[in-house]
Amino acid sequence: MANQPGPATTSVLTSVERSGAECYVARQPILDANGRVHGYELLLRDGPEAVFCGDVDTASCALLDGTVVFGLERFTGGLPGFIHCTPQTLTERLVQVLPPTLTVLVVPDSIEPAPQLVEACLELKAAGFRIALDDYTGNPQLQQLAECADYLSVDFSLLSSEARGKFHLQSKPNQAVTIARKVESQEDYRQALAAGFTLFQGAFFCQPVVLKNRKVPANRFFQFELLRCLNREPIDLKKISELVLRDAAITYRLLRLVNSPVFAIRREVTSIESALLIVGETTFRRIATLAILSELNAGQPSEILHMALLRGRFCALAAEGSPLEPAEQYLLGLLSLLPAMLGLPMDALTPSLPLRSEIREALEGTPNPERCLLEWIEFHELGDWVACDALVTANNLNREHLVHVYSDAVDWAKVTLAAAG
Repeated sequence: MANQPGPATTSVLTSVERSGAECYVARQPILDANGRVHGYELLLRDGPEAVFCGDVDTASCALLDGTVVFGLERFTGGLPGFIHCTPQTLTERLVQVLPPTLTVLVVPDSIEPAPQLVEACLELKAAGFRIALDDYTGNPQLQQLAECADYLSVDFSLLSSEARGKFHLQSKPNQAVTIARKVESQEDYRQALAAGFTLFQGAFFCQPVVLKNRKVPANRFFQFELLRCLNREPIDLKKISELVLRDAAITYRLLRLVNSPVFAIRREVTSIESALLIVGETTFRRIATLAILSELNAGQPSEILHMALLRGRFCALAAEGSPLEPAEQYLLGLLSLLPAMLGLPMDALTPSLPLRSEIREALEGTPNPERCLLEWIEFHELGDWVACDALVTANNLNREHLVHVYSDAVDWAKVTLAAAG
């Protein structure tokens, strides 16, 4: 859980004004064994530099300032926020500007366990904060801190196969919840679960287990055909209505979305035809596409759909005023996580998708102009600021504009996900 580029997980980038400079905050989800988000680790990029290289205490204070300005719940959606701390922010009680019930104070395992630091942690825990010991290795010098910790975070990638198998036999100093970080595959996840970890962080939840010779199920082809019809000009209302009504789940999701506060329809919509006539073709396409994607993601962690919504909305907003087509970019971002939803490789899915060849190639990972915004988000999810800035330079993009567009997409995705659930 170190404050550095992390695994391929969803992130939120928000620009915070602090003493005339910008502070960027990103988040990475921590999931439980059922795929539900337990909380978010918050990471810092202090200013426009490609990597953080300033004073650690100043950076930590900047992160605290940012969460105060916007509210911690803005970053975490009301879930626990894991905030990296330094001795200064702990011993001087600077973290008390944060809401105790929403805050987990992350203490690095490499910290010097001075008496005043231990005293501060105990006092903050008594005030309602939770404590996480990061990169836990069983260091005996940190025994007292480990005994008061609510979470013990372990870099799972550093454990050998033998150590992974024996981890559950190791005695913990208390009943702390264990977090396995850098869980990069489904096999990593299986091993971490068997080892007794209860929370997980990494790319595992959006990396599909690809089965050889597996074909796209027939019902998925039907849903892809519906997507194809939605993206034809002009829209064929009769054919779309017939297709939608063949799938009760999509019909329900579509009508629920149309009638949700997200789209602010002033009267109740009860049929597919009336939905199209009332909201118009552009909005109808977006709502229907979201309903289909929600159904495709059924049975998978909701964070995957959240990531897809973020990507789609960001790509569409960032494309406005550029040579890229916003509606097409929305689909590109939205469909980029289909492999995670269906457990199939992208090249098995793209032939069935209603997209131009350049967009299909972008989905398959081929570098081209249509892919630049999606690629920016993918690197951002990794916390790879250097790669993000290289894309900005190579494609003549505006970094500050991307930051603010992403922030807007965060709010939209949160509300839309609630409506699509």
